[in-house]
Amino acid sequence: MTLDELKFDGQGLIPAVVQEADSGAVLMVAWMDRGAVEKTLATGVTHFWSRSRGVPWRKGETSGHTQHVQAVYADCDADVVLVQVHQEGVSCHTGQQTCFFNALRTDTAPGGPIAPANMLERLERTIAARRANPPSGSYVAKLFAAGEGAICRKIGEEATEVITAALGGEGDRRLVEETADLWFHTLVLLGARGIALREVVEELARRHAGRATPDR
Repeated sequence: MTLDELKFDGQGLIPAVVQEADSGAVLMVAWMDRGAVEKTLATGVTHFWSRSRGVPWRKGETSGHTQHVQAVYADCDADVVLVQVHQEGVSCHTGQQTCFFNALRTDTAPGGPIAPANMLERLERTIAARRANPPSGSYVAKLFAAGEGAICRKIGEEATEVITAALGGEGDRRLVEETADLWFHTLVLLGARGIALREVVEELARRHAGRATPDR
């Protein structure tokens, strides 16, 4: 599809849904005119049109929370664009990671478990926050204080627990719980090294794209 095929509205605008490329989280919805689409495609960072101010703007120009574009798609009617990005910082002016945090309905009771979507990314952000500002009594902060060796030993313990749960007849639920422990402590190790979860996901994507046999 070409830029000329996009269907702008009577004001010369088209809605743009911005999505985190790695997690699939919807970050925000804004508007683009033709110039904003052209700049987004040309520069690799998101540009929009402000309907309230009547001026073009670049995401992050004042906050520093730039969105680096990975891909841009048009929907089947060519009247909405989906922009997949890697977000620096947060996307919402309120300081939230996404603009969509006001629940109208959830399937969990107030105060109950949060939805599991993007849980690994949420944990990654929490771990990074604990590393930057270690709160008193935080388990993650204690792990960081103990050092990388202690974190690796904990990963070894959790890996053994996964194997024990799988082979010891403890049931599937126990295996799920121990796997969650293993993944969590692995995220802590990545956080200690300053390695983004995205790098692991990208490595898996490279392997998937280059798989040699269908049953790999």
